[in-house]
Amino acid sequence: MLQHFHFKPLFENSQLPGWIITFYYKQQYYKAEYKKDGKINWIGIKPSEEELPVVEKMVHELMLFHVYD
Repeated sequence: MLQHFHFKPLFENSQLPGWIITFYYKQQYYKAEYKKDGKINWIGIKPSEEELPVVEKMVHELMLFHVYD
């Protein structure tokens, strides 16, 4: 489960898509850029290859709920 999930627009004009997301997963802090097409560009460390699909799925679900709802 992702904890302390936060997102903020990349641009002052909130009509332009793109967000910076931050969260904790398994007590590790992550930061990434979430693109309008759903692509995630990790800033710094990223989850292990084994956990990456699970984490990305959770991020997509949260972004759908908070941004696209």
